[in-house]
Amino acid sequence: MPPTLGIWISALRPKTLWAAVAPIVMASAMCHEAGLFHAPSFVVILLAALLIQIGTNLANDYFDFRKGSDTEDRIGPTRVSQAGLVRPEFVRSAFILVFLLAIILGSYLLVRGGWPILVIGLSSVLLGVLYTGGPRPLAYVGLGDVFAFLYFGPVAVAGTWYVQAVSWNPATLLVGAAAGFFSAALLTVNNFRDIEADRQAGKKTLAVRLGPGFARAEFLFCLGAAAIIPFLLVGLFAAPWWVLMASLPVVFRFPGFHKLMRQEPGASREFGNSMNILLGEVGKLEMQYALLFSVGWLVHWPGG
Repeated sequence: MPPTLGIWISALRPKTLWAAVAPIVMASAMCHEAGLFHAPSFVVILLAALLIQIGTNLANDYFDFRKGSDTEDRIGPTRVSQAGLVRPEFVRSAFILVFLLAIILGSYLLVRGGWPILVIGLSSVLLGVLYTGGPRPLAYVGLGDVFAFLYFGPVAVAGTWYVQAVSWNPATLLVGAAAGFFSAALLTVNNFRDIEADRQAGKKTLAVRLGPGFARAEFLFCLGAAAIIPFLLVGLFAAPWWVLMASLPVVFRFPGFHKLMRQEPGASREFGNSMNILLGEVGKLEMQYALLFSVGWLVHWPGG
């Protein structure tokens, strides 16, 4: 029986896709306020970013199964290759197709933005494969957090600004850091949840290398840093005071997230479920942050 649409949707990992959307929205709000918003570029880069995220998720599903990291004892969300819901070769064909579609869409951005967009686009696709594929995958040597921060943060925001404005803006790097910290926080929850399984599989994430205490500290640091960045933008780049609204949801939800991360990692289904819920909540928080930031950037107080 062929996989149903619902199975394929679960393979895309919808809860993680906010990481691709948020930086595009934030950068586009900045472009709009500056009178540089370019609608066709916005649509294309949003679709391309989603495709790269989806391709990375599918490649992760395939390669983690092939490398033995995903087993029947998995406590995270279902992986279609490991669960036998989709044949691994179909998952491999799917991520190749998705990456090809992203490259085809990116050809428009290349015409508009030139070689910088070529470098960003091709490196994003390449790293999407190398995240869990190849002889020394990024996720298996503890570099996944760096990849998530850079490419779903400063690279995404600065690239989105560049392809619309055809210029560089130093403020985008700081804005991108906020988005990047959320992506790193998402990955930290994922790695904290899977710390025992990853240790047994030889997947040396930072959580495995440095322990659960470090993972908790990394997670809380990422959220705290994202909350502080709007204040830095106001002080360093004279951003509208309204962008401080973006910090409010982080501050309000910080205690609850801190409580969840105080759990001891293990292989229980209850622990896995609580971390999966936290994963979805951090994704929602990132999108709330992005929307409030964008509204704040576009709305000025009198005299602001």
